[in-house]
Amino acid sequence: MAFSPFNLSGKTVLITGGNGGIGLGMANALAAAGANIVIWGTNLEKNKQAASALAPHSVKTLTQVVDVSQENAVIAAQAEAISEMGRLDAVFANAGIYLPAPSFLEMSANQFQKVLDINLKGAFFTLREAARHMVERAKKGDPGGSLIVTASVAAIDGAANNEAYAASKGGVVSMMRGLAVEFARYRIRANAILPGWISTDMTHEAQASPAFTDKVIPRVPARRWGEPDDFGGIAVYLASDASAFHTGDTLVIDGGYTIY
Repeated sequence: MAFSPFNLSGKTVLITGGNGGIGLGMANALAAAGANIVIWGTNLEKNKQAASALAPHSVKTLTQVVDVSQENAVIAAQAEAISEMGRLDAVFANAGIYLPAPSFLEMSANQFQKVLDINLKGAFFTLREAARHMVERAKKGDPGGSLIVTASVAAIDGAANNEAYAASKGGVVSMMRGLAVEFARYRIRANAILPGWISTDMTHEAQASPAFTDKVIPRVPARRWGEPDDFGGIAVYLASDASAFHTGDTLVIDGGYTIY
């Protein structure tokens, strides 16, 4: 038999925030590798568009309108997804928001809390329910699974005016390390992806800023903005058997920005 660790046929992968940006870039590559796909997003129309984009891959897809900051919504949606798809082999907690303030001194408690509710608590709810499913499978003799969170280089760099976002992303990185240790006995691995400057709706203001384009992007050794499709390879790797012994890591995808 040919060596094919990146073949995801028979696997089902859930991506929160999978209807656009990095999430859709991941979903497209995962589907191309043969995985059945579950996409969560809060915008019904964008969910439909994402499903249409995946249609050429001829895999089973399910889209659900889910606000990950709502615990009961996450619990119900994962139960529905498992019932519909049969199982979840990999779950990407990718949904997130970005709400910078003029300065830390002007950041409101409500603003700080809203970012944490989606980026940190949303990831917690999503990954907890996924882990429950995977552990239950393991106890029945079907071990294995992959838990992944989309963090940010803001977790390791200084993010002025954006401390809420940085705190949420630093939090999920630490959480994944704990999950990696706790669930390794069930052959469940847990890793964090840290994107740099990526061309998505979240960064549209920076993309439109001549000063940012002239002063920041030239500091990226790759000399360009990252694109959602740049995350397809790492997504397939982390969902596949190729990463079976890779856990507790932070994988930086930033064109070299953080080391320059």
